[in-house]
Amino acid sequence: MNPNHNNNNQYPIDYLNQIAPQQKRPGASNKLLVVVAVVGVIMAFVVGLMMALGGSGPKEDMQRLAARMQSLQTISEESQENIKSSALRGINSNLNIFLSSAHHGIAEPLSNNGLDIAKIDKTIAAEENGAELKATLEDARLNAVYDNTYAREMSFQLATITALMEQIYETTDSASMQEFLVHTDENLQPIKKQLDEFNSTD
Repeated sequence: MNPNHNNNNQYPIDYLNQIAPQQKRPGASNKLLVVVAVVGVIMAFVVGLMMALGGSGPKEDMQRLAARMQSLQTISEESQENIKSSALRGINSNLNIFLSSAHHGIAEPLSNNGLDIAKIDKTIAAEENGAELKATLEDARLNAVYDNTYAREMSFQLATITALMEQIYETTDSASMQEFLVHTDENLQPIKKQLDEFNSTD
């Protein structure tokens, strides 16, 4: 994006330099280039500094992933009794096992990154407590559309987990975390596919 942006700005300047009086325009153009260069250097420095200090970025995402998997595992477990379809109960049982295993499995990669799974940041834990999802599911239960709503909502939640794992994978250099993410995604996708394909006939 930046190269094209620069080219678009550069052409009008070159064109004006060609048709304008040769004595006046170069001075103005040089001043503009100096200002642009200084701003560019400052922005590059700020971005570089943020990236250098951004070790908390991936670590925050790691905690968020652990908290989200834990809250979804709890919701999955609590929802089993509300599911009417035997097929969806089977899918949900596998989902619960997957989430429980993944939550336990992330403990070691977290530890390797200086994080304790038992001490997730309180703000992150609060944001990932699943309150909104619980409210949606309760509303679905009251309106007798629980199964389809549950399958749709949990599929969406798994999609957010996939996106979060991809983000962590791209921003961390932790081999143990990357290995965990690859293995977890391999186990997640078949369950998400089953949820996507589920459609209650009730």
